[in-house]
Amino acid sequence: MQNRVRFLAEDQGERRQDVPASVVALLRGRRFVVLTGAGCSTDSGIPDYRGPHGSLRRRQPIQYQDFLRSPTARARYWTRSLIGWPQLAAARPNGIHDALARLEQAGLCCGIITQNVDGLHTRAGSRRVVELHGSLHAVRCLGCAERLPRETLQHELAALNPGWVTHTAAPAPDGDADVESPLGGGAAFVVPPCRACGGLLKPDVVFFGENVARSVVDAAWQLFSEASALLILGSSLAVYSGFRFARGAAERGLPIALVNMGPTRADDLAALRVEAPLSPTMEFLCQQLVPTSSEPAD
Repeated sequence: MQNRVRFLAEDQGERRQDVPASVVALLRGRRFVVLTGAGCSTDSGIPDYRGPHGSLRRRQPIQYQDFLRSPTARARYWTRSLIGWPQLAAARPNGIHDALARLEQAGLCCGIITQNVDGLHTRAGSRRVVELHGSLHAVRCLGCAERLPRETLQHELAALNPGWVTHTAAPAPDGDADVESPLGGGAAFVVPPCRACGGLLKPDVVFFGENVARSVVDAAWQLFSEASALLILGSSLAVYSGFRFARGAAERGLPIALVNMGPTRADDLAALRVEAPLSPTMEFLCQQLVPTSSEPAD
């Protein structure tokens, strides 16, 4: 891609100060779709997987096949989830989520594709949100597809496992907690079955090793029909489910602005790749792009 400009974290002086302005210059006059990752939610107290202190540096998240095949793996997952869920449930949108909602309301952002499962974009007021990996706020039965609120299951887990209710552990990504060896490997932790059919309950999210539903991918691509640029925020794009949209944007000739603290899989595709803190960057973006009048942008 010609005319590529990169501003990196190690850049000094005026060049580093020009980082937010460079993003504004690329996006001005365009409607853009936004792809977000875990870096957008760390300011809300939700840890990421691949940042400097990310979970993948300490242990691997549960794999889909392990969850299906191993009662011990399921019990271990739900033990950590019982402890970690309250912090995720209490998380609130931060300035990044708020800025994206304002950009949508102004008619500049035509939608958000998020790899996050915390629901914070919707809570901040964004309306066109494609949750690529689902939402932790719901639980689904793998037998009959019955869905129930995660908070409902939390009460059941607490009632069946009262000894774990007051247990504390460091928070981990996606409503998890760093519990090393729950009850001798998890066998003593009781996980309730589906009330409707007795099937296995699973958070309504895409685990590692699981495929994103075709309908969800199609909904994400539909946003590109209204966009003339892609803005990527807070994601290394290490997982293909997100990276495909950077590659697709490049194939369509859409310029890509990428803001992330650290390298990403799409660095060579971006027209503009910057390392800068997301919160001040997005605040500046809103100040420069959102019309001061109440009328939405054309």
